[in-house]
Amino acid sequence: MPAPGSNGYLYQFYNCRILRDHNLVADDLWVRDGKILNPEKIFFDEKCSADIKIDCEGQIVCPGFIDVQINGAFGVDFSLNTDDVEEGVRKVAKGLLAHGVTSFCPTIVTSPVDVYQKVIPRIKKCNGSADGAGILGLHLEGPFINKEKKGAHEEQFIRAFPSGIQDVLQTYGCLDSAAIVTLAPELDNSELVIKELCARGVHVSLGHSMANLLQGEEAISHGACFITHLFNAMLPFHHRDPHLVGLLASQRIPTDKCIYYGLIADGIHTHPAALRIAHSVHPSGLVLVTDAISAMGLPSGVHHIGSQKIEICGKRAVIAGTNTLCGSIATMNLCVKHLNKEANCGVVNSLESATLHPASMLGITNSKGTLDYNTDADFLILDYNLDVQATYIAGEKVWDVTALKDCMDMEILT
Repeated sequence: MPAPGSNGYLYQFYNCRILRDHNLVADDLWVRDGKILNPEKIFFDEKCSADIKIDCEGQIVCPGFIDVQINGAFGVDFSLNTDDVEEGVRKVAKGLLAHGVTSFCPTIVTSPVDVYQKVIPRIKKCNGSADGAGILGLHLEGPFINKEKKGAHEEQFIRAFPSGIQDVLQTYGCLDSAAIVTLAPELDNSELVIKELCARGVHVSLGHSMANLLQGEEAISHGACFITHLFNAMLPFHHRDPHLVGLLASQRIPTDKCIYYGLIADGIHTHPAALRIAHSVHPSGLVLVTDAISAMGLPSGVHHIGSQKIEICGKRAVIAGTNTLCGSIATMNLCVKHLNKEANCGVVNSLESATLHPASMLGITNSKGTLDYNTDADFLILDYNLDVQATYIAGEKVWDVTALKDCMDMEILT
């Protein structure tokens, strides 16, 4: 059987509830040549029926998940495995399919200059396929951050902006593969850097910062649009100065601009009450991120992020010998389920936080993050518990739950 949507074949996915226009609607999904089609044109213009029909058995069909902050997984660290960059990215991209991620931004944490200049040119933007999730561009998280809020980032490699955008270019080497740059807006010359990055098509995120609310508002006015892992590695909310957290309720943000913020809903980084507060204040800006590290998908023990040793203790990943969190080991599908349960925000809002919202932040909703007509046929089939049953990219099934069952059966046999 040909892959759905390939070779001109028309596929009809029926008996499903489709996430579309902020609702779960009983409808059919029509796919051909990797795109989602308008059935009216099929019925009235082409006057044809589907070549192949697929029964979804009443399950949910939603866009593929998008992870805009992931440091690595399955033993691969994008900031550490610099000798075989391409193979590491391929391994992660392939493994993410089982967790519903169809597109992602490999994230490079604060690193030596030679790491950036070795890694950045070798990670290219690409569409997803059976070989793995697509790459939307790099998320460069540092090194232009505040040492006071470095988190797990290594202080010796943190830099400032004494010469503005030239410091950025000299550090990264090039920005061709960059989708997001996280920086601290209180750094000197950050205004000029933010404006220049935005002019080059790079999305600026505020994070690892000691900024007050005014500094955050000014950064937004200069073009920043995202907040990196809200509540983490920033000053906490205070009633006289809510700092970057206050951007969610700021009245100085233009009404036509949405401020997006990443949340790590892994049950460790963000308390359920904080999830509920953020969602209640600004639901349309919530973007789920895993912030996953190389130990995601690996057993407990000592692993690495950058050049530092980290230790997995239950569901926590900490710098070895400390209690400092250094990223999560959660998968995106688990974050979606956790948000739905703990924030009590409903299935639609939970799913859109991993689909529509990250796509909107990146400005790619014309192709990703929705099931609108003429968009890429990257979608998932989920059961009522929001567990991934099948992953499709460009209309092709690239993973289904039988692969997981087969793997479990093999482990039992061995």
